[in-house]
Amino acid sequence: MSWVAAVARLRARREAGVLVTVATVRGHAPRGAGAKLVVGGSETWGLIGGGNIEAVAIDRARELIGMPGAESELIEFALNDKVTGRHGVQCCGGAVSVLLEPLPVVQAVAIFGVGHVGLELARILARHSLDLHLVDSRADVLAEERLGVLADAVAQVSVHHTPLLPEEVLAELPPGTHVLIMTHDHAEDAALCDAALRTPGLGSIGLIGSAAKWARFRRRLSTEGGHDAAAIDRIKSPIGTAGITGKEPATIAVSVAADLLRTFERSAPARG
Repeated sequence: MSWVAAVARLRARREAGVLVTVATVRGHAPRGAGAKLVVGGSETWGLIGGGNIEAVAIDRARELIGMPGAESELIEFALNDKVTGRHGVQCCGGAVSVLLEPLPVVQAVAIFGVGHVGLELARILARHSLDLHLVDSRADVLAEERLGVLADAVAQVSVHHTPLLPEEVLAELPPGTHVLIMTHDHAEDAALCDAALRTPGLGSIGLIGSAAKWARFRRRLSTEGGHDAAAIDRIKSPIGTAGITGKEPATIAVSVAADLLRTFERSAPARG
């Protein structure tokens, strides 16, 4: 398997990993500069030369996988018989530096409702490295020609057409997914809010709308849904950055995206 495919596999599994690259070579070495190895929690793909170099790189990569906020780092190896490595001697005669680049699990976002605001928000979020789920009960808003503006997305975009029960998608989302509820139908919004509170493992939950809409929803979630105040407080509404009051879809989308990015930063592990 190529290193590109291995990185894609980790991304699809939502598993952290490390990309290991032979950065520089001086003199004789088992592999040339550019050789790559992908290290996952329990598997590896590729080869950077075997022996002590590779074993030390794998050990350190696994340490980085378990380290919150890990950053890229360079390891130097002297390949001669005077240097005994942790995993033995490599005496090719040269020197090698190896770059370790952490591959963290990316954030995941689900937008329920891809109308005017939802599409503008998707266009912004698609420029970021994350897993983006677009969910709608209407086939026309998910048509390929309409979503063509996302063709060059950096994000991994998944489209879910759910004509009857959009809330069923909640159970399929990766753990920690941030949920934004902005459908065309207040009844659908209400059902999604109730279902989101009953779905374990989600990240933040946001609901678009006015303060008056949220007051009505709070009452229903309490009286009809049986949720307590602490659970209901998990939902943020209105969503967006305070002080941005424009009503245009693109303006609302920028406000919501900025607030979500701030949520990402707050939820990110602290750097050591």
